[in-house]
Amino acid sequence: MGIAICIIAFIRPISKPKNWGSGVDEPIVVVDADEEQCEELCAMLEREHYTTTALHSLINLEENVHEGTCRAVILDLDTVPVGNRTLRELKRRNPDIFIICLSKRKFHPELEEAISRHIYACLGKPVDPDELVYLLRSIYRNDADPRDPPES
Repeated sequence: MGIAICIIAFIRPISKPKNWGSGVDEPIVVVDADEEQCEELCAMLEREHYTTTALHSLINLEENVHEGTCRAVILDLDTVPVGNRTLRELKRRNPDIFIICLSKRKFHPELEEAISRHIYACLGKPVDPDELVYLLRSIYRNDADPRDPPES
């Protein structure tokens, strides 16, 4: 008698969601209340051939990320007041976006839920351009799933 072995694998679909565009043409929304700091980050990203949209508050964020027109949001936690509920609603309405947060603080207990469920990555400030570009490349080139943490 032989022994049968059953292997079960979970395979993620390889196709992009219908509303995703060609990649780098989809703007990265940078939300930072410090206008100078925001402009510097946008300029750095544009040198790397990414399209950016600068916002200085959360007021127009929703209209800049709806309907697949944006794949990534970079949010400065030190200058823009944001809570779990805001990030949860943003991801609920736009499940295919990646939220990357920036902060000088290493710990944000007020964002425990968002960090564990809705935020793709948190980077320390000052931002290491190589680290940020690496994350963005993994998002745009590898069709990463916004529910997965970045590869280490």
